[in-house]
Amino acid sequence: MIAIARDAYCAPEQLQLREVPVPTIGGDEVLVRVAAAGVDQGAWHVVTGLPYIVRAGFGLRRPKNPVPGMDVAGHVEAVGADVTRFRPGDEVYGTCDGAYAEYARAHQDDLAPKPTTLTFAQAATVPISACAALHGLRDAGRLTAGQRVLITAGQRVLITGAGGGVGSFAVQLAKTYDAEVTGVCRTAKTDLVRSLGADHVIDHTREDFTTATDRYDLILDTAGNRPLKRLRRALTPRGTLVLVGGPGEGRILQGFDRTIRAVLLSPLIRQRLTALFSTETAEDLRTLTALIDAGAVTPALDRTYPLAQTPAAFHDLKSGRPAGKLAIAIPT
Repeated sequence: MIAIARDAYCAPEQLQLREVPVPTIGGDEVLVRVAAAGVDQGAWHVVTGLPYIVRAGFGLRRPKNPVPGMDVAGHVEAVGADVTRFRPGDEVYGTCDGAYAEYARAHQDDLAPKPTTLTFAQAATVPISACAALHGLRDAGRLTAGQRVLITAGQRVLITGAGGGVGSFAVQLAKTYDAEVTGVCRTAKTDLVRSLGADHVIDHTREDFTTATDRYDLILDTAGNRPLKRLRRALTPRGTLVLVGGPGEGRILQGFDRTIRAVLLSPLIRQRLTALFSTETAEDLRTLTALIDAGAVTPALDRTYPLAQTPAAFHDLKSGRPAGKLAIAIPT
């Protein structure tokens, strides 16, 4: 099959379009004929192997799978002997092992039926980013394992990076909880964020929300470049800050040091500082599908690239230009 591949961690421009073997599936796995794949910050980390801590799950010295990509949408081509949820021909979306290829392998628990209202390209942008937004909002008040405290109506929620991948889903999801939503983004994305339903939009190139007088019950920080001290200033006395990744310096942690500081500081103060470690599940995908098919959530698809131009898609992603999400289309 044709795929985007590499033999070592590398810069995105070193990715190659080449032939690789079709994946072999196990008893509880599904072979997906890929129609589209998503492009997100997590995929960039897996391609480059940076920061080094991400290699723990993908290969310490070199990638376990030469084909990157995790967000997928397509048709079921074949199923393992123990698969009970899908059969060949089904339209599915979810996460997989090696999405930037004509075929990808996925566990049946990582897939769900594709929303009927979405194209494959739109569906491929949903799993990782929308699940991260869902977990960041829905589980923000969780105090112990298994205990969820949902956002309540009227809470003031601020989302940084509201015009990006996770942020564009978070704005819409927060509105489904009847929260009062403020989106923070760059000038070129303000119209998009308004169209997603934000009650207030702050252009961060013109206004610094951390120095204003407004206070928020929940801040979902997807931009990742503001000091904790400044973010805390914008919280209510018992507000919650959820850190969702973000850029940083260094090859080892690349901004994760801010997350570590937040987790260590949180028990010592009244505000709650937490980091998001999101895992996508079929249950989460079904929740999102219901919201999507009901019209409450719609992926903001900025642009679709052909498979051969995957390196250009990563370059576009890192530039910060896209308003919403990017996808890769795989010819079938």
